[in-house]
Amino acid sequence: MDSTDFSTADLADAHPAAQVASPGLRHFGGRGRFFGPIATILCFEDNSRVRELVGTPGHDRVLVVDGGGSMQCALLGDLLGEKAAQNGWAGVVLNGCVRDTRRLRELPLGVMALETHPRRSEKRGLGEVGIPVRFAGVTFEPGWHLYADEDGLLVTAESLSLPT
Repeated sequence: MDSTDFSTADLADAHPAAQVASPGLRHFGGRGRFFGPIATILCFEDNSRVRELVGTPGHDRVLVVDGGGSMQCALLGDLLGEKAAQNGWAGVVLNGCVRDTRRLRELPLGVMALETHPRRSEKRGLGEVGIPVRFAGVTFEPGWHLYADEDGLLVTAESLSLPT
């Protein structure tokens, strides 16, 4: 799945049943366009589960992290971003903050989040993996498909045909 020649605007037009995220998520990674099957985490100001999951093979999936929209700390920084890229994750989408954005922009990884914050999160081992999460007006189900580009993000239950 190397094709990045797609447009979320065109996909949304061609697939009106696709869920389209509300504006608010910003790009921070080195890839402005990314897509893949979804893996999920629900956590709040604790990135323990994020660290665990990006340390496993990503298989071109997109990790969706519902951090409750917290603006008190970052759930992803350069070290976890590097680990995600090395392990084959296509991207990470966070309902929360990131840090080390200069380095994140250099990585071959899509990263979308609400904002930046210099403080790291706590590490208490809390969070749930593999459950549906909802933010930005979209329900993210594990195994569904996420498509993101400069115009936004959309989610579908089925994989969409992309140009090759």
